[in-house]
Amino acid sequence: MKPLLFTIAIVFCIVVTKAQTGNVGQTEVTEWQDGKAGAVSITYDDGSYHQFTKALPVMERLKLPATFFVITGGIPGSKYQGKFIGRPVKEIINETATIPTNDQNFLERCSAAGYLGYKGTITYVTKAGGMYDNPKRKEQAFKVMDDVYQKVRNGDFQPGYQPCDEYLQEKGSTWDDFRRYAAEGYEIASHSITHASMPGLDSVNIVYELEKSKEEIKNQMGAKYTFSTEVPYGYENERVMKIAYKIYPALRNRMPEPWLTELDRPSKKTPAVNKLDYVQWQRECNTRSPLPLMKSWVDTAVTRKDTWLVLVIHGVDGLGYEALPSTLLDEYFQYIKSNEGKVWVATFGDVTKYMRERESAKIQNDQKGGKIMISLKHSLDKTMYDLPLTLKTYVPSDWKEANVKQGKNVVKVEILKDDKGSYIKYRANPNQGQLTITGT
Repeated sequence: MKPLLFTIAIVFCIVVTKAQTGNVGQTEVTEWQDGKAGAVSITYDDGSYHQFTKALPVMERLKLPATFFVITGGIPGSKYQGKFIGRPVKEIINETATIPTNDQNFLERCSAAGYLGYKGTITYVTKAGGMYDNPKRKEQAFKVMDDVYQKVRNGDFQPGYQPCDEYLQEKGSTWDDFRRYAAEGYEIASHSITHASMPGLDSVNIVYELEKSKEEIKNQMGAKYTFSTEVPYGYENERVMKIAYKIYPALRNRMPEPWLTELDRPSKKTPAVNKLDYVQWQRECNTRSPLPLMKSWVDTAVTRKDTWLVLVIHGVDGLGYEALPSTLLDEYFQYIKSNEGKVWVATFGDVTKYMRERESAKIQNDQKGGKIMISLKHSLDKTMYDLPLTLKTYVPSDWKEANVKQGKNVVKVEILKDDKGSYIKYRANPNQGQLTITGT
């Protein structure tokens, strides 16, 4: 009996050894950077001053990255301000006296309503735009427009211009501040020029709000920061999204990819429904989200393997929508930091780039003279998609350590093991030449 068991053990060892040897050179892109189990992006909307004076110092202390979607028109020195592009507003005002608002004229009237030369009309635009986004409330949106124009004709408003609260809450920040934050690794991204309610705008005015905000950021910050945007109020209006897709590579509102399940903020579903490579799970940190619940979102990202948790924050310390205390955010961010060994915490733009690069990556491997050669390429725009990817490559079982060379860069990496054999994990730059792996 003993000789038989000994023979079986030898055969098993031979089979395993052959299987492991056959894996040498096999390479894949890990699902997340550095082989982490999930990803977390902390994002802020509106760019209110306390986000930078109260929340940002906590993130700097913990060395956590984030994305700030800022309203560009509210920053001193900005070239592009809110305006109406169209025929003279006096013609529109006069016309409203005899022609009620309807589907044919609503978008023009709503686009113009904030720029009629009177304070207080912007709130009507915001309200009507939200209603018009819901087909069942269009008639209510028409009535809101009729009301505001009637009040304008009656002289019920004071002359001037008054932007929305979100625009005013940025007061105190400067482009110099933003450039300094960007140098620390924070993503400064567009949230339009004026925080306009875009479902209520016609196409030319939507384009102006988005294109000129992008141009402003490019001029002030550089092209790198024109990758991401969030259309105000989180709207997913199809007409607005089609326009925005042509201007920005990445929208937090919507990201229609064949390999990504999207669960937006109002969704009551969990990542458990996902059947694709990735799931983007947006959760809003607000006064209705207790800390244990917010921590559970991070736990889900850790255990799911496929989940990108996108956190949305607005107000901080009494300034802004649904403002949270910075002390609570401090405790929450510490919890995220404590899980950083398991989840990749990165900006919205970087996670988007990683997923897209991974999905389009092409890998070839070869072995010669005891070396493993890897080619890593993708077909995306190389000027935009320049994030390194994490590769996992199987190496000979007798290697004690490995060196990875790409160009002039050489990195020593440790040997790890799983049920398929010995392997290494390392970062590699797509389209930047061959990688050569040697071992000792």
